[in-house]
Amino acid sequence: MLAERYRDIVAAGMEYRLTETNFNFGQKYRGKVRDTYDLGDRLLLITTDRLSAFDRVLAAIPFKGQVLNLTSAFWFGATQHIIDNHVLAIPDPNVTLAKKCEVFPVEFIVRGYMTGSTSTSLWTHYNNGVRDYCGNMLSDGMCKNQKLVAPILTPTTKEAHDRPVSCAEIIELGLMTAAELKIAADAALRLYQFGVAEAAKRGLLLVDTKYEMGRDAAGNIVLVDEIHTPDSSRYWIADSYTEHFARGEEPDSIDKEFLRLWFVKNCDPYNDKVLPAAPDDQVQELAARYIRLYEMITGQDFAFPDQRESIQARLQKNICAAVTVP
Repeated sequence: MLAERYRDIVAAGMEYRLTETNFNFGQKYRGKVRDTYDLGDRLLLITTDRLSAFDRVLAAIPFKGQVLNLTSAFWFGATQHIIDNHVLAIPDPNVTLAKKCEVFPVEFIVRGYMTGSTSTSLWTHYNNGVRDYCGNMLSDGMCKNQKLVAPILTPTTKEAHDRPVSCAEIIELGLMTAAELKIAADAALRLYQFGVAEAAKRGLLLVDTKYEMGRDAAGNIVLVDEIHTPDSSRYWIADSYTEHFARGEEPDSIDKEFLRLWFVKNCDPYNDKVLPAAPDDQVQELAARYIRLYEMITGQDFAFPDQRESIQARLQKNICAAVTVP
């Protein structure tokens, strides 16, 4: 149920969603979720409210961009002892000023549970009979949502449609050198274990997540994009997991999986040219879950923006105040 204390402001936020930006801050690249502006040696990353899954944009979720950007900022700051990252500044709740890096064409997905609903998910492949997944040998007889004996790394390529690959294939394809891969893979597993431990302190299970990494101008391998957000990660409520699993029920999730499942039930999200619009109540429920997750992780109240101010005007003002742009 949508948290009562969020209900009215989230409903009003349906008219305040950030779906697109068009600033004169240099060359723009539109990703599924972020609008990126090239400032030369730096990048301006504006996290919108677009929701992506199944290799396409599904909806726009109120305040989602702010949740993602500030949740990432929290985790970037907390994980610098494991690996450096690309963050230079956070000039606006939706904006990160970042070092420009040469990003590796690989997403490092770490999984702690047998679950998922997309074509690249562990459960989808396992349920179809796959037992060697990205070089990880899986035993027979596992159930959906079961905890794995140990976390596994299941990389995918960054192509139009993500493709699972093993570490050996990454090297064979020339996507990374063996030395680069070892640093990145080791960091991904350490980041996940750290995230699991910190999430547990907050009553959460960090089920699986993805990381992206690149090389900065000094030649260092750094963490880029986002970290441990409800877009890049799956979170379950810890204290109800065992009971739900024993009953064969889906866990209480606090990420976008329930909306992904709605699309799977109501259409073919990979192949249908036009998808149905996500229902408003589902969109608002997801907004509330994202806000709740932010507050659980950071221990801070979510700072709702002043909806009397144009979000575009606010972005322009805050970016220009902090950054000299072309």
